Amino acid sequence: MKHFLWLCDYSKEEIKEIIDLGFQIKKETKAKIFKPYLKHQQLAMIFEKSSTRTRVSFEVGINQLGGNGLFLSSRDIQLGRGEPLKDTARVISRMVDLIMIRTFGQERLEEFAKYSKVPVINGLTDLCHPVQLLADLMTIIEFGKFDFENPQNTTVAYIGDGNNMANSWTVLASKLGFNLRIATPKGYEIDENIKQKALEEAKKSKARLEFLNDPEVAVKEADVVTTDTWVSMGQEEEKEKRIKDFKGFEVDSNLMSLAKKDAIFLHCLPAYRGYEVSEDVFEKYSEVIFTEAENRLHAQKGLMVWLKK
Repeated sequence: MKHFLWLCDYSKEEIKEIIDLGFQIKKETKAKIFKPYLKHQQLAMIFEKSSTRTRVSFEVGINQLGGNGLFLSSRDIQLGRGEPLKDTARVISRMVDLIMIRTFGQERLEEFAKYSKVPVINGLTDLCHPVQLLADLMTIIEFGKFDFENPQNTTVAYIGDGNNMANSWTVLASKLGFNLRIATPKGYEIDENIKQKALEEAKKSKARLEFLNDPEVAVKEADVVTTDTWVSMGQEEEKEKRIKDFKGFEVDSNLMSLAKKDAIFLHCLPAYRGYEVSEDVFEKYSEVIFTEAENRLHAQKGLMVWLKK
């Protein structure tokens, strides 16, 4: 049994296997072929953080695979009333085949997985968002910006907050061997432990990782530009300060003009126009962005099937 808690636990070969499965199932889905890969299997979806894409993609995904999804809000189960996390894990994992949990601290996810009898999937924590990176990887492959055989030919620029998305891009680059430039305002850099682990991993994969405070330097001649909201869930009280601190980090047409002419732009959504991305950039690359959103469905189906192989 294997959990999917963060990308650090996975090899390049395993990530490719998951992505290949995702593409295979996406092709079948587009042809209206729904193979019951997970017939009669039950996915419990525990949400301590609200969601649009995570809930819809996992619930639709497990149903298309022949199984059933069970939505569990922390407000509706004993976990939200003080039941120990390990007890919730031991109970639920005796009744279902897979568990997805979207929570705050990574340590909660890891404690839950420790006591679970079935695979646990990280639907998002404050530290990382690995299922989103599977979808992002599928998307850059689809748009011709990455292939596993020549990862060094791809340069990704991440602009904005050193949050769970920035952490996850750093880990993915270090595993697969592509070039990554992270540009954050001073004081908003990525998790230092993840940075150091990634730099060690990059020695093996030959990834080139750069951590900057200048978005223009990061974006220059990039193949892919990506960002995320500056104010994540739980940071609402910091909004005004963050808007001030992130001045100059909006991905607008001037910044995109520094990337390669055929570069693409990604956003994991929800997007706040006028803050991390301008309206014109968002609309120009909307086909890419909403393909990325759709790929949450297909990448996660590949992941669930892979975990139950």
